[in-house]
Amino acid sequence: MKIIFRVILIKIVCTLFLSFSMAVAADKKPFSTSPPAKIAKKWRIGYLEGGPYKNYPKTLIATIDGLSELGWIEPVTFPQEDKKDTRKLWTWLTANVKGRYLEFVPDAYDSNGWDRELQKKIRSRLIRKLNEKQGIDLMIAMGTWAGQDLANNDHSVPTIVCSVSDAVASKIVKSVEDSGYDHVHAHLAPKRFERQIEAFHDVIGFEKLGVVYVDSLDGRSYAGLESIRNIAEKRKFKIVECPIEMHNTNETQGPLAVQCSHELAPKIDAFYIPMMSAVNSKTLPKILSAMNAHKVPTFSQLGSEDVRHGVLLGISDSANFRGVGKFHAETIAKIINGAKPRELSQIYEFPRKIAFNKATAKMIDLGADIYDLISEVAEEVYE
Repeated sequence: MKIIFRVILIKIVCTLFLSFSMAVAADKKPFSTSPPAKIAKKWRIGYLEGGPYKNYPKTLIATIDGLSELGWIEPVTFPQEDKKDTRKLWTWLTANVKGRYLEFVPDAYDSNGWDRELQKKIRSRLIRKLNEKQGIDLMIAMGTWAGQDLANNDHSVPTIVCSVSDAVASKIVKSVEDSGYDHVHAHLAPKRFERQIEAFHDVIGFEKLGVVYVDSLDGRSYAGLESIRNIAEKRKFKIVECPIEMHNTNETQGPLAVQCSHELAPKIDAFYIPMMSAVNSKTLPKILSAMNAHKVPTFSQLGSEDVRHGVLLGISDSANFRGVGKFHAETIAKIINGAKPRELSQIYEFPRKIAFNKATAKMIDLGADIYDLISEVAEEVYE
């Protein structure tokens, strides 16, 4: 009877995974997303990021594609070699985007390179530039660092904050309902991490969940730690945490994350891998080696890319970037058509579809009932 109940439960969970819809909350006022018949001048767009990160070029490309679909720029085909580098993408955009409405400004791209000292210099220079009205009408702030730099009263240029784990926890916006600044809009998916943890728990049924994170405001936000703790309290499972002290540099965080995985693996029966610079192409194989050796199921907060490289489960990327890119494009369109960023809904929930690595499932001896059911419903399956 217990086995039958578990099979039914897994089926329900898999169905829920597939049925989560793309929720977009209503704006406070109606605004058009269509280009106007006439426009006084092109809107000049700038870009800021904390440093290189694999989701940033994907989000930027999806946003540009969304603007093209809405008619704000002519259709574009990005060069394959530039698709992983936002600086190269921006250079290409400034030279190749055509249309009557938007201009991507050549000297309005900045990246802090994950360097705090450089961040201070760039922020000071950029804020001064925005206040001097030097031809930037809208800023794309990519990631938490960029959002924190521009979500303030130091300037008033419309700013959309993209690719942030939790804009409320990282103090970028006041709340889910209100950014707190007339010129600021940030994407929020309030239930994103909670749904991931709930589904992971329903499928695996773990009692001890391991998680590694950088012990700072940003690090805890990236990991969705508050959400994990909330679900753990409700579900009565234990979190086995391995915090990395925030004073460590990007170079030392990677080895420490690997060390954490070796320390945690014998003590846990599931492992949640957050989006963090310490988890990368060099460290992920070492982290997975520790987990697989102890038959520990893994779940990637990032999604498909990590699953492709050996993580057991994650959320499929196939619709995620396309959907959020359209959301950002519509936000930009509404701002150009007269909306204050603060008036627009910040909520867009990602579609929930599974990415599944069969090879890892076999390596950790995942139960046959779970294996078969996830294989049937997964959006992306890696052999």
